[in-house]
Amino acid sequence: MNMKRQFVLIISAGICLATLVAADRPFLAGLSHITTVASTVPSNGDVNPYGVATVPVSMGALVKDSVLVSNFNNASNLQGTGSTIVEINANGTVTEFANLSGVSLRGPCPGGLGLTTALVVLRSGWVIVGSLPTSDGTATTAQAGCLIVLDSNGQPAETLSGTEINGPWDMTALDMGTTAVLFVSNVLNGTVAAGGAVVSQGSVLRIVLDTTTSMPTETSRKVIASAFDERTDPNALVIGPTGLGLDASGVLFVADTLQNRIAAIENAVKRGGDAGAGMTIAQGGGLKQPLGLAIAPNGDIVTVNAANGHMVGLANNGTQLSARFVDVSHSKSGAGTLFGLAVAPRASGVYYVDDGNNTLNLLH
Repeated sequence: MNMKRQFVLIISAGICLATLVAADRPFLAGLSHITTVASTVPSNGDVNPYGVATVPVSMGALVKDSVLVSNFNNASNLQGTGSTIVEINANGTVTEFANLSGVSLRGPCPGGLGLTTALVVLRSGWVIVGSLPTSDGTATTAQAGCLIVLDSNGQPAETLSGTEINGPWDMTALDMGTTAVLFVSNVLNGTVAAGGAVVSQGSVLRIVLDTTTSMPTETSRKVIASAFDERTDPNALVIGPTGLGLDASGVLFVADTLQNRIAAIENAVKRGGDAGAGMTIAQGGGLKQPLGLAIAPNGDIVTVNAANGHMVGLANNGTQLSARFVDVSHSKSGAGTLFGLAVAPRASGVYYVDDGNNTLNLLH
């Protein structure tokens, strides 16, 4: 791959801007303070914040530069049963953006609700969230789930489900205004049947949406990777490919949790073939079960570890630049506390959730 740190190509509403960035200054190097922004627990008591997405435009109930957070567990702490998304402003004000419990999803979602780390907000005002549901909080009852499309007021409009959508775990999007390209990691391809054994069937699915119609219309769906390790787990429910980040050159980076590595899938937007488990650009070192992943404005890769509560920064060629402990709850030395993250507006920091104390935090 031709990996360069000097320039970042930003594609926005059809306009291409080349932005010069400091090649010798890693993105995380300028961030040294952690602020707890707010609790992520809504009125129904849902816990385990997973997905994090910043809001690009004010529309309906969405406020520009606020943060949406999805919850995976209900108030009884059963995994795969969370039904809420909260919206948190920069000043810490929390509102309930969506509560999907008992609400028609306007389409099929095998198994029901268990909102995952898969969460994006499009400039057209549509919010898309993944569901990997269980009936009792255990992997034995996990079902395929779906992607739920919500309008800007948090109301379901439709679902995306069926072929190749099987346990949507995380997601990123290339938002081109009239078209959006979703990249979704899936972790239930053979895992439930394997009963805890590792299977190499974790996938990345590319879905193209037309956003000019009354609701997003799917125009194509293709598996672009299909051989990531995955397994069920009594504590984490399921472990498999998680965080996704698309850089300006069209390379999709994937956090391969079980293999402690970052994989790269070239030409992710247009590729016609299956990349298998992608090309390893980094493995081991500071990577300890990486989960959420984001691409910084200078092209750096930022991820968080499930095993030890560290946030890790890497150059886009895989060079590991830094790792620091960011678990504000200090629960189990950071094990199992970090999930979704997102670069804050104007590159002012990194928003991330800590499910040890159910908070949204900002490293700045």
